[in-house]
Amino acid sequence: MSAASKGGAFPEEGGVRLLDGGVLDALSAEARNRPRRRANGNLHAMEDPVHRLLNAVEPGTYIRPHRHLHPPKDETYVVVRGALGLVLFDASGGVTAARRLSVGTGEAFGADIPAGVLHTVVALEEGTVFFEVKVGPYVPSAGDDVPAWAPAEGEPAAVAYEESLRALFAPVAR
Repeated sequence: MSAASKGGAFPEEGGVRLLDGGVLDALSAEARNRPRRRANGNLHAMEDPVHRLLNAVEPGTYIRPHRHLHPPKDETYVVVRGALGLVLFDASGGVTAARRLSVGTGEAFGADIPAGVLHTVVALEEGTVFFEVKVGPYVPSAGDDVPAWAPAEGEPAAVAYEESLRALFAPVAR
């Protein structure tokens, strides 16, 4: 059985792990209290062939643009609360698409990202949580899966870069 996070486990009923509002609230609270402003609740063991998890992300978290070529992995995101900004890039770092993903708005609520597509997401609302699925095991992005034009997490430039990506989704003043 996998823990939802270091802070607690998913509630169970009859051996079934339940994904409820309490889990989302706990993960979001954990994300708000972490320096990286994100927390995940794994439904998988790290050695499992498929990884399934809830990701709680808060505005200001920086997920470095990346792709999954080595090894090739498709990745699926489904927003369950809040809103994400999905940003796709060309090889030189130019934005090729920026799409808001959210629940109950008539907009797209998720995305299936093929291996090799350079992408990132930014949290557009407090309390945003998305469900993620990809082939395991976890392999940190490295080499040409992480483009040189994208600041590394923790670098001073990463803060301004994340803000610029989030600004792609700012409401247009009328």
